[in-house]
Amino acid sequence: MALPDFEGLAMFAKVAEERSFARAAKAMGLSVATVSRGVGRLEERLGARLFNRTSRKLSLTDFGRQLAERASRIYCDAEEIENAARELSSRPRGLIRLAAPMTFGVHWVAPILPDFFELYPDIQIDLHLSDAVVDLVADGFDAALRIAVLPDSSLVARRITPVSPFILAAPAYLEKHGCPQHPRDLAAHHILGYTYRPRQDVWRLRSNAGEEEVVTPNGPLRATNSEALVPLALRGLGICELPEFMASEYIADGRLKPILTDWSLPSGALYFVTPSARARPAKVDALADFVATRLSNPTWRWPR
Repeated sequence: MALPDFEGLAMFAKVAEERSFARAAKAMGLSVATVSRGVGRLEERLGARLFNRTSRKLSLTDFGRQLAERASRIYCDAEEIENAARELSSRPRGLIRLAAPMTFGVHWVAPILPDFFELYPDIQIDLHLSDAVVDLVADGFDAALRIAVLPDSSLVARRITPVSPFILAAPAYLEKHGCPQHPRDLAAHHILGYTYRPRQDVWRLRSNAGEEEVVTPNGPLRATNSEALVPLALRGLGICELPEFMASEYIADGRLKPILTDWSLPSGALYFVTPSARARPAKVDALADFVATRLSNPTWRWPR
């Protein structure tokens, strides 16, 4: 069975209310021809005329009068449903599935969530913490916080703040093994590896003069989370690379020292990414604005 002609019924209801094709068309933002065709299509479908038309007057037929009130009720119900839906979509409420890197999520996202929930008590967050990059669309996530050199071009990315990487070693390690002066020197050192690095687990360094070197970590530990490398680095058992939000604490108290400071790894940024900017729910916009406000000028920025 074919679906009811809801569009034709809506046009008929509006013409019956306005007693004019022109006024009904203006109220609905349509052309008179479109409304006329819609009503004509409905009459053909129903097998009877709804209006008596003359050059000066438009009136309902007996058949039209019997249908007008019910058609008007359908039209009003549809308007109420749409208005209620708009209110729900514009009011920040509901569940947000959010993905974030493990260490960053635990130390920098979780601590600000109490303030977020006080501002938006009708929002709930399902926080997925992992250094693995999730597929937002396939895995059903509403948004993700990503620390990357470049965001995925298929996603809509809002840049929150830059995040620089640091190559670090404990003073005890440098006293025992010496301080590398050039990336080539790292071949003789213990380099701790991070397995979720984009484009393989290698360090791509560039000097201030534009020279490039590629280094492959060869130390005793490779891990899927950078925080697992810290105990070894602090004990003086290897050189590690840490993102700024982790490194600044250890640099500030002297437990780790930046090395090869004339060279740099690709600098990334913290991004709030979503599958699409179209019709993005108000709850996601609220979270994006909150994160941008709280993390755009973080305390872990180095130098402080």
